[in-house]
Amino acid sequence: MGNCCSDGGSGRAAIGATAAYPTIDGPNDAVQLFLSARGCHGLFSQIELSFSALGLRDRDLCSKSDPLLVIYVRGRDGAVQEVGRTEVVLNSFNPTWITKHTMAFQFEVVQTLIFRVYDVDTPFHNVEVKMLKLDEQQFLGEATCALSQIVTKSSRSLTLDLVPGTEAADSVCSQSCGKLIVHAEECIGSKTTTEIIFRCSDFEHKTLFSRSDPFLVISKIVENGIPIPICKSEVIKNDPRLAWKSVFLNIQQVGSKDSPLVIECFNFNSNGKHDLVGKVQKSLVDLERLHSSGQGENLFYPTSSGNNYQNKQILKSQLFVDTFNESIQCSFLDYLAEGFELNFMVAIDFTASNGNPRLPDSLHYIDPSGHPNAYQRAVLEVGEVLQFYDTDRRFPAWGFGARPIDGPVSHCFNLNGSSNYCEVEGIQGIMMAYMSALLNVSLAGPTLFGPVITNAALLASQSLANSWHKYFVLLIITDGVVTDLQETKDALVKASDLPLSILIVGVGGADFKEMEILDADKGDRLESSNGRVASRDIVQFVPLRDVQITTLPFVGGEISAIQSLLAELPTQFLTFMRTRDIRPS
Repeated sequence: MGNCCSDGGSGRAAIGATAAYPTIDGPNDAVQLFLSARGCHGLFSQIELSFSALGLRDRDLCSKSDPLLVIYVRGRDGAVQEVGRTEVVLNSFNPTWITKHTMAFQFEVVQTLIFRVYDVDTPFHNVEVKMLKLDEQQFLGEATCALSQIVTKSSRSLTLDLVPGTEAADSVCSQSCGKLIVHAEECIGSKTTTEIIFRCSDFEHKTLFSRSDPFLVISKIVENGIPIPICKSEVIKNDPRLAWKSVFLNIQQVGSKDSPLVIECFNFNSNGKHDLVGKVQKSLVDLERLHSSGQGENLFYPTSSGNNYQNKQILKSQLFVDTFNESIQCSFLDYLAEGFELNFMVAIDFTASNGNPRLPDSLHYIDPSGHPNAYQRAVLEVGEVLQFYDTDRRFPAWGFGARPIDGPVSHCFNLNGSSNYCEVEGIQGIMMAYMSALLNVSLAGPTLFGPVITNAALLASQSLANSWHKYFVLLIITDGVVTDLQETKDALVKASDLPLSILIVGVGGADFKEMEILDADKGDRLESSNGRVASRDIVQFVPLRDVQITTLPFVGGEISAIQSLLAELPTQFLTFMRTRDIRPS
């Protein structure tokens, strides 16, 4: 794994929802991109789904139905894939199935589930469930929902109406098909966290004339022997006492306490080509023993390619475990069950650099064919995920950098045209208000973020003062580099104490390098004009031209750059709540 990291944003102390206090104040260590490219991103939580039904239709002449439930997932491309089946419950209109279905909850994408119920005829009762041909069974009904709809319920249970669906015959389309109850339970392993503090002695570095800036990467070993990074430490910069801050390992991520882990020590290089110093292979059980004994484990350096640990050079450097604590953490889903919400807000750039909206080369051009422009794409992709976490689905929406009819240039105006309120109804409401604003404002400038961020911070501050269970997410979509950079920094530093995260999406072909200054992943935390440092990183930035669908190795899923931004929100949410000691009851 040496010298294989490419340049990118700094990493997190733990990749997952149960990391207690992520160390996010390290420098640009070019590790996060390496981790995320291997599927280590966002919230990690295993969900166990259980099922029951009420009032199923009777399709048997001489007995009650013998229902079977089949679970499907619909992908982003619309393709439907079967992922599980329950057992067959004999003679029941109100079955409770024993078989559970376990799946990973991915906050950053909409996970659409389809449930289909079949009546299994008597001749097939001795056939293994997975071998049953569904086209030979009688279809009883189907239901569809997003996994987000289930986990955001306080009871984590959702009752769905079964409908005839496309597989039903016309003669049964008017009949009631009954109801399906789906219950979600977060696996305890997703909330069991081990806090570890590592220390290294007699550190060896092969480059004599460069300083030692080491960091650790912890990986689990999968069946094919490939290490998958799941956690990393911060970079220790030129400090003789090599003791890293706490890292947090999620038991569900690791697999079990006996699962082998590879702990690699790298020396940081600013070009992203980090030097492998040495490694050890231990399980959590082994690390706990090291802590109990107070002894260290010698690092080794592999002398052959691949993962063959037989040929290795034992080093003087030793790795110690100074702290080893296990605990059950309140997870992101625990907060959702308590009624905490994510409130979506959007601000759209109407500066003149976007071009005349009536011309096809404008970033604001509305295509008559219905193909969304860059601004619409960003709203749709972020909004389709966040809408499930806001119960009333009323979203504040603003524009900036334009001149409303008969008025001066405004750097924060209500997108719906109202002078009294800024909220619109749902994602479609944002889209309609946006298209209406294009007809009623004149594009102007310059590009100022300060007023919009101040408005968003005001809403977050009012919510915090009233003890509302709300966390706010502001999406800013812009075509240019911010003009009021220092004023924006001041607003962000002030907002870092509030329940607020800000996603900035750059559209068009501008050079957005300066914009990355606002994203503290790229360096030190923001500092205001009076010298105050932001209490935490609340900004994530991505240029939309970098948004493409990427298939991730080892996990077999697809994720876009905007989705990878969304994946960090649960960690930012938990960092704020835990720092404030706000806990679900």
